[in-house]
Amino acid sequence: MAVVGIDLGTTNSVIATVRGGQVMVVPDPQNRRLHPSVISFLPDGQKLFSHDAVARRIIDPRNTVYSVKRLIGLSFRSDEVQLATSRLPYEVKEGANEQAVFMGPGGRMLTIPEISGLMLSYLKQVAELSLGETVTGAVITVPANFNDSQRRATMDAGRIAGIEVLRVLNEPTAAALAYGAGQNISQRIIVFDFGGGTFDVTVLQVEGYVFEVMATGGDTFLGGDDADTAVMNILADEYNAQHGIDPRSDNGSRARLMLAAEQIKRHLSDSMEAKGELKNVGVDAKGQPIALKFGITRPMFEQAVGSLVARTIQTCGEVLNAAQLTPSQIDEVILVGGSTRMPLVRQEVERYFGRPPRIDINADEVVAWGAAIQAEILANAGSNLTGQAVLLDVTPRALGIAVAGGFSEKIVDKNVPVPVEQTRVFATSADNQTTVKIQVCQGESRRFDENIPLGELELADLPNARRGEVKIEVTFRIDTNGILRVRARDAMTGVAREAAVSVRGTMTDSEVAEAAERRASEEEETPPTLPEAVS
Repeated sequence: MAVVGIDLGTTNSVIATVRGGQVMVVPDPQNRRLHPSVISFLPDGQKLFSHDAVARRIIDPRNTVYSVKRLIGLSFRSDEVQLATSRLPYEVKEGANEQAVFMGPGGRMLTIPEISGLMLSYLKQVAELSLGETVTGAVITVPANFNDSQRRATMDAGRIAGIEVLRVLNEPTAAALAYGAGQNISQRIIVFDFGGGTFDVTVLQVEGYVFEVMATGGDTFLGGDDADTAVMNILADEYNAQHGIDPRSDNGSRARLMLAAEQIKRHLSDSMEAKGELKNVGVDAKGQPIALKFGITRPMFEQAVGSLVARTIQTCGEVLNAAQLTPSQIDEVILVGGSTRMPLVRQEVERYFGRPPRIDINADEVVAWGAAIQAEILANAGSNLTGQAVLLDVTPRALGIAVAGGFSEKIVDKNVPVPVEQTRVFATSADNQTTVKIQVCQGESRRFDENIPLGELELADLPNARRGEVKIEVTFRIDTNGILRVRARDAMTGVAREAAVSVRGTMTDSEVAEAAERRASEEEETPPTLPEAVS
């Protein structure tokens, strides 16, 4: 029996576990430690995962799914999903409860948590093959700035995969735990987490075995994918200039350029120029293949991504202000995520904080390390690796409800330690009002419609009375996973209603259970094919 930590990433995923008091990253049979978060659905019902699926982004872009972390837990109608789907070659439509649904071969529809659940199931099997043990539970990491619905959807994905989710852990907190576990240090740490699809920055106070989050913030739609898009646009403009054809209008051509863009971005982290020729980018009017000759310098690249990096530094300032700290009061800056390998990122971080960031820690693996340590803490209290490590996390955003006039009233502020329970008392707004609808939102704006709507809860059978005479107690309770439960109670009669808020864009419990059964039966018929071991 084993427990693991899983960094379920936008671009790549990593699995780790604790063996003999040491953290180990779990490889696939070919000894690869990074597992691309890609699934390709074949016409015959088979599925290819990870490295085997990457090439099919070009061969079959409509049926090869990636970057779903940018969609999980969000309403199809949200600005983020609309922007993402405008860039993705595969088809995403609106399903039940405003969910984003992938349209696969033969008209098959899969929700985003189902796709993430398939990826998690594959990772679980990789771990079981490598460890020779059954994986019984996992700590799964999420961006610190993930909202309630995104966290729920991630937990749903774990349930669909047949995994007991021991905890949903914020990625920066996991990184700090990996860095500080067993060191008995006293430091203020900034974790600068710039991954493939999301960006977070978190301030932690580490005192011995206590890891306390002081403030966190970020952008769930900012990452290496955006840098790839910037390079892709440079290539596409050059292609258009050379051949009079815009390749972005063709899914196959766009996919080829995006994959090339990612490689060019990585090359420019080590070299000052990337140049060459991309063959078979598209075809001309006669059906003949067209190639693209290109040359991109690091200054060209940095100009294209400069605004993205500037957004990360701006967020650093906001989070430090929330923690009431200055850059000079930070002892260490830890870089997390593959996007931090860009020289411009490291330069700007060093300039802002006045000290070079830590680059001796594997930016791709440190989050999975921390998740594995936390899994070990939860499964085996008192492990000699972790001592009595305690994580004290915070709410990434304020939570409140709609009140009269289109406004919102906060019940839980941003950066409040979790778990937390807070209650506010409200009054009815109309005479003889026997029902009240509690509309829940996440965000800092005083206007309800400028925040993220999370869902609603209805309290009925209130006594007939004049407006303002019936008092409603609204209680928000947030657990260690950052999951919200809401209770509404009539203070006079004691009538109460409590539930996890029904969130738009997410699956119901019955839908999750059905998806888990479907995944299990399909795997029994056609198990995922793992890569062959290196001989």
